[in-house]
Amino acid sequence: MKKRCASGMFLGSIMLLSILFGAALFAPQLTGADPREIRLEEALLGPSWQHPFGTDQLGRDVYARMLYGARVSIAVGFVAVGIATLLGVLIGSVSGYLGGWIDTVLMRFTDIMLCFPTLFLILAAIAFLGPSIFNIMAIIGLTGWMGVARLVRAEILTLKEREFVQAARVIGCSHPRIILRHLLPNAMAPVIVSATLGIGSAVLIESALSFLGIGVQPPDPSWGNILAEGKSTLGVAPWLIVIPGIAICWIVLGFNMLGEALRQRWRS
Repeated sequence: MKKRCASGMFLGSIMLLSILFGAALFAPQLTGADPREIRLEEALLGPSWQHPFGTDQLGRDVYARMLYGARVSIAVGFVAVGIATLLGVLIGSVSGYLGGWIDTVLMRFTDIMLCFPTLFLILAAIAFLGPSIFNIMAIIGLTGWMGVARLVRAEILTLKEREFVQAARVIGCSHPRIILRHLLPNAMAPVIVSATLGIGSAVLIESALSFLGIGVQPPDPSWGNILAEGKSTLGVAPWLIVIPGIAICWIVLGFNMLGEALRQRWRS
Protein backbone atom coordinates (compact mmCIF):
# COMPACT_ATOMS: atom_id res chain seq x y z
CA MET A 1 0.00 0.00 0.00
CA LYS A 2 2.83 2.39 0.90
CA LYS A 3 4.62 1.58 -2.35
CA ARG A 4 1.44 2.34 -4.33
CA CYS A 5 1.02 5.62 -2.47
CA ALA A 6 4.67 6.54 -3.08
CA SER A 7 4.38 5.63 -6.78
CA GLY A 8 1.21 7.68 -7.20
CA MET A 9 2.77 10.65 -5.42
CA PHE A 10 5.90 10.35 -7.53
CA LEU A 11 3.96 10.27 -10.81
CA GLY A 12 1.72 13.15 -9.68
CA SER A 13 4.70 15.31 -8.75
CA ILE A 14 6.44 14.52 -12.05
CA MET A 15 3.33 15.58 -13.96
CA LEU A 16 2.99 18.83 -12.01
CA LEU A 17 6.66 19.74 -12.40
CA SER A 18 6.84 18.67 -16.04
CA ILE A 19 4.09 21.17 -16.90
CA LEU A 20 5.97 23.96 -15.14
CA PHE A 21 9.34 23.03 -16.65
CA GLY A 22 7.80 22.81 -20.11
CA ALA A 23 6.14 26.22 -19.69
CA ALA A 24 9.42 27.78 -18.58
CA LEU A 25 11.52 26.10 -21.27
CA PHE A 26 9.18 26.92 -24.15
CA ALA A 27 8.03 30.33 -22.92
CA PRO A 28 8.97 32.15 -26.18
CA GLN A 29 7.03 29.60 -28.23
CA LEU A 30 4.00 29.55 -25.93
CA THR A 31 3.51 33.31 -25.98
CA GLY A 32 4.30 35.89 -28.61
CA ALA A 33 4.05 38.78 -26.15
CA ASP A 34 6.99 40.61 -24.61
CA PRO A 35 6.68 40.38 -20.79
CA ARG A 36 8.22 43.85 -20.45
CA GLU A 37 6.15 45.63 -23.12
CA ILE A 38 3.99 48.41 -21.66
CA ARG A 39 0.61 49.19 -23.23
CA LEU A 40 -1.26 51.62 -21.03
CA GLU A 41 -4.34 51.50 -23.26
CA GLU A 42 -4.72 47.79 -22.33
CA ALA A 43 -4.25 48.19 -18.58
CA LEU A 44 -6.14 45.83 -16.25
CA LEU A 45 -7.93 43.87 -18.95
CA GLY A 46 -9.54 40.68 -17.71
CA PRO A 47 -8.60 37.20 -18.95
CA SER A 48 -9.46 36.69 -22.62
CA TRP A 49 -8.30 34.75 -25.67
CA GLN A 50 -5.78 37.49 -26.44
CA HIS A 51 -4.59 37.73 -22.84
CA PRO A 52 -5.32 34.37 -21.11
CA PHE A 53 -4.29 35.70 -17.69
CA GLY A 54 -5.32 39.32 -18.28
CA THR A 55 -3.04 42.34 -18.10
CA ASP A 56 -1.55 44.33 -15.24
CA GLN A 57 -1.81 48.04 -14.44
CA LEU A 58 0.78 48.86 -17.12
CA GLY A 59 -0.91 46.77 -19.79
CA ARG A 60 1.72 44.02 -19.72
CA ASP A 61 0.55 40.51 -20.57
CA VAL A 62 0.37 38.51 -17.34
CA TYR A 63 0.49 35.18 -19.19
CA ALA A 64 3.86 36.08 -20.71
CA ARG A 65 5.14 37.41 -17.39
CA MET A 66 4.10 34.21 -15.61
CA LEU A 67 5.87 31.97 -18.13
CA TYR A 68 9.09 33.97 -18.00
CA GLY A 69 8.75 34.28 -14.21
CA ALA A 70 8.73 30.47 -14.01
CA ARG A 71 12.27 30.52 -15.38
CA VAL A 72 13.36 32.73 -12.50
CA SER A 73 11.77 30.56 -9.83
CA ILE A 74 13.14 27.31 -11.23
CA ALA A 75 16.63 28.76 -11.72
CA VAL A 76 16.75 30.18 -8.21
CA GLY A 77 15.50 26.93 -6.71
CA PHE A 78 18.03 24.68 -8.44
CA VAL A 79 21.08 26.94 -8.23
CA ALA A 80 20.51 27.95 -4.60
CA VAL A 81 19.89 24.38 -3.47
CA GLY A 82 22.87 23.20 -5.51
CA ILE A 83 25.14 25.64 -3.66
CA ALA A 84 23.66 24.68 -0.28
CA THR A 85 23.97 20.95 -1.00
CA LEU A 86 27.59 21.19 -2.14
CA LEU A 87 28.58 23.16 0.95
CA GLY A 88 26.60 20.92 3.28
CA VAL A 89 28.03 17.72 1.79
CA LEU A 90 31.59 19.07 1.99
CA ILE A 91 31.35 20.28 5.58
CA GLY A 92 29.30 17.33 6.83
CA SER A 93 31.50 14.66 5.24
CA VAL A 94 34.77 16.19 6.49
CA SER A 95 33.32 16.72 9.96
CA GLY A 96 31.88 13.22 10.29
CA TYR A 97 34.86 11.37 8.83
CA LEU A 98 37.76 13.17 10.52
CA GLY A 99 36.07 13.76 13.88
CA GLY A 100 38.08 15.23 16.76
CA TRP A 101 38.68 18.95 16.97
CA ILE A 102 37.79 19.43 13.29
CA ASP A 103 34.34 17.97 13.94
CA THR A 104 33.92 20.18 17.01
CA VAL A 105 34.90 23.39 15.18
CA LEU A 106 32.75 22.70 12.11
CA MET A 107 29.69 21.68 14.10
CA ARG A 108 29.95 24.67 16.45
CA PHE A 109 30.16 26.93 13.40
CA THR A 110 27.08 25.17 12.02
CA ASP A 111 25.27 25.69 15.32
CA ILE A 112 26.16 29.40 15.28
CA MET A 113 24.77 29.73 11.75
CA LEU A 114 21.59 27.96 12.84
CA CYS A 115 21.11 30.48 15.66
CA PHE A 116 20.60 33.34 13.20
CA PRO A 117 17.19 33.60 11.51
CA THR A 118 17.71 32.69 7.87
CA LEU A 119 15.51 35.48 6.54
CA PHE A 120 17.41 38.04 8.64
CA LEU A 121 20.72 36.85 7.19
CA ILE A 122 19.34 37.03 3.67
CA LEU A 123 17.91 40.53 4.16
CA ALA A 124 21.18 41.77 5.67
CA ALA A 125 23.25 40.28 2.84
CA ILE A 126 21.00 41.71 0.12
CA ALA A 127 21.07 45.13 1.80
CA PHE A 128 24.87 44.98 1.64
CA LEU A 129 25.31 43.43 -1.83
CA GLY A 130 22.22 44.81 -3.57
CA PRO A 131 19.25 42.98 -5.09
CA SER A 132 19.92 40.86 -8.17
CA ILE A 133 19.02 37.37 -9.31
CA PHE A 134 22.62 36.16 -8.92
CA ASN A 135 22.97 37.59 -5.43
CA ILE A 136 19.70 35.96 -4.41
CA MET A 137 20.84 32.55 -5.67
CA ALA A 138 24.18 32.81 -3.87
CA ILE A 139 22.77 34.16 -0.62
CA ILE A 140 20.00 31.56 -0.33
CA GLY A 141 22.56 28.84 -1.01
CA LEU A 142 25.12 30.20 1.45
CA THR A 143 22.53 30.43 4.24
CA GLY A 144 20.85 27.07 3.66
CA TRP A 145 23.61 24.45 3.97
CA MET A 146 23.42 23.76 7.72
CA GLY A 147 20.69 21.13 7.65
CA VAL A 148 22.43 19.23 4.86
CA ALA A 149 25.74 19.33 6.77
CA ARG A 150 24.20 17.83 9.91
CA LEU A 151 22.40 15.20 7.86
CA VAL A 152 25.55 14.14 5.99
CA ARG A 153 27.60 14.09 9.19
CA ALA A 154 25.11 11.75 10.85
CA GLU A 155 25.19 9.41 7.83
CA ILE A 156 29.00 9.44 7.69
CA LEU A 157 29.29 8.67 11.42
CA THR A 158 27.08 5.61 10.85
CA LEU A 159 28.93 4.41 7.75
CA LYS A 160 32.59 5.03 8.55
CA GLU A 161 32.88 2.04 10.89
CA ARG A 162 31.37 -0.40 8.38
CA GLU A 163 33.44 -3.29 7.04
CA PHE A 164 33.77 -1.91 3.50
CA VAL A 165 35.31 1.30 4.86
CA GLN A 166 37.71 -0.65 7.07
CA ALA A 167 38.70 -2.73 4.04
CA ALA A 168 39.37 0.44 2.03
CA ARG A 169 41.67 1.69 4.80
CA VAL A 170 43.53 -1.61 4.93
CA ILE A 171 44.34 -1.56 1.21
CA GLY A 172 45.70 1.98 1.55
CA CYS A 173 42.93 4.19 0.13
CA SER A 174 43.40 7.89 0.90
CA HIS A 175 40.91 9.80 3.00
CA PRO A 176 39.48 11.77 0.04
CA ARG A 177 39.04 8.54 -1.93
CA ILE A 178 37.25 6.83 0.96
CA ILE A 179 34.91 9.81 1.36
CA LEU A 180 34.19 10.27 -2.34
CA ARG A 181 34.09 6.66 -3.53
CA HIS A 182 32.79 4.74 -0.51
CA LEU A 183 30.99 6.98 1.98
CA LEU A 184 29.19 9.68 0.02
CA PRO A 185 27.51 7.37 -2.53
CA ASN A 186 25.95 5.47 0.38
CA ALA A 187 24.91 8.66 2.18
CA MET A 188 23.30 10.52 -0.71
CA ALA A 189 19.73 9.17 -0.52
CA PRO A 190 18.61 11.41 2.37
CA VAL A 191 20.59 14.31 0.88
CA ILE A 192 18.67 14.05 -2.41
CA VAL A 193 15.38 14.05 -0.50
CA SER A 194 16.47 17.08 1.51
CA ALA A 195 17.59 18.91 -1.64
CA THR A 196 14.30 18.18 -3.39
CA LEU A 197 12.33 19.61 -0.47
CA GLY A 198 14.74 22.55 -0.29
CA ILE A 199 13.94 23.67 -3.84
CA GLY A 200 10.37 24.48 -2.80
CA SER A 201 11.67 26.48 0.17
CA ALA A 202 14.09 28.40 -2.07
CA VAL A 203 11.24 29.30 -4.44
CA LEU A 204 9.20 30.59 -1.50
CA ILE A 205 12.12 32.69 -0.22
CA GLU A 206 12.75 34.20 -3.66
CA SER A 207 9.05 34.99 -4.05
CA ALA A 208 8.96 36.62 -0.62
CA LEU A 209 12.03 38.74 -1.38
CA SER A 210 10.62 39.83 -4.73
CA PHE A 211 7.29 40.62 -3.08
CA LEU A 212 9.12 42.86 -0.60
CA GLY A 213 10.93 44.62 -3.45
CA ILE A 214 14.44 43.35 -2.69
CA GLY A 215 14.45 40.35 -5.01
CA VAL A 216 14.14 40.31 -8.79
CA GLN A 217 13.72 43.91 -9.88
CA PRO A 218 11.10 45.18 -12.38
CA PRO A 219 10.68 45.15 -15.30
CA ASP A 220 12.05 41.59 -15.12
CA PRO A 221 9.14 39.28 -14.25
CA SER A 222 9.04 37.16 -11.11
CA TRP A 223 6.07 35.54 -9.44
CA GLY A 224 6.86 37.50 -6.29
CA ASN A 225 6.93 40.93 -7.92
CA ILE A 226 3.77 40.11 -9.93
CA LEU A 227 2.09 39.49 -6.56
CA ALA A 228 3.49 42.74 -5.19
CA GLU A 229 2.24 44.73 -8.18
CA GLY A 230 -1.21 43.15 -7.89
CA LYS A 231 -1.84 44.00 -4.24
CA SER A 232 -2.73 47.61 -5.08
CA THR A 233 -5.38 46.51 -7.60
CA LEU A 234 -6.83 43.56 -5.72
CA GLY A 235 -10.36 44.94 -5.83
CA VAL A 236 -10.46 45.41 -9.61
CA ALA A 237 -7.91 42.85 -10.87
CA PRO A 238 -7.86 39.82 -8.53
CA TRP A 239 -6.13 37.69 -11.18
CA LEU A 240 -2.87 39.53 -10.45
CA ILE A 241 -2.90 37.91 -7.00
CA VAL A 242 -4.65 34.62 -7.66
CA ILE A 243 -2.63 33.42 -10.67
CA PRO A 244 0.91 33.85 -9.25
CA GLY A 245 -0.32 32.55 -5.89
CA ILE A 246 -1.56 29.35 -7.53
CA ALA A 247 1.71 29.01 -9.46
CA ILE A 248 3.82 29.33 -6.29
CA CYS A 249 1.64 26.75 -4.50
CA TRP A 250 1.89 24.49 -7.55
CA ILE A 251 5.68 24.40 -7.72
CA VAL A 252 6.14 24.06 -3.95
CA LEU A 253 3.55 21.27 -3.82
CA GLY A 254 5.23 19.50 -6.74
CA PHE A 255 8.68 19.46 -5.13
CA ASN A 256 7.31 18.54 -1.70
CA MET A 257 5.39 15.62 -3.20
CA LEU A 258 8.49 14.50 -5.08
CA GLY A 259 10.63 14.67 -1.96
CA GLU A 260 8.08 12.75 0.11
CA ALA A 261 7.73 10.09 -2.60
CA LEU A 262 11.50 9.61 -2.75
CA ARG A 263 11.69 9.43 1.05
CA GLN A 264 9.02 6.74 1.22
CA ARG A 265 10.57 4.74 -1.61
CA TRP A 266 14.10 4.73 -0.14
CA ARG A 267 12.81 4.06 3.38
CA SER A 268 11.03 0.94 2.14
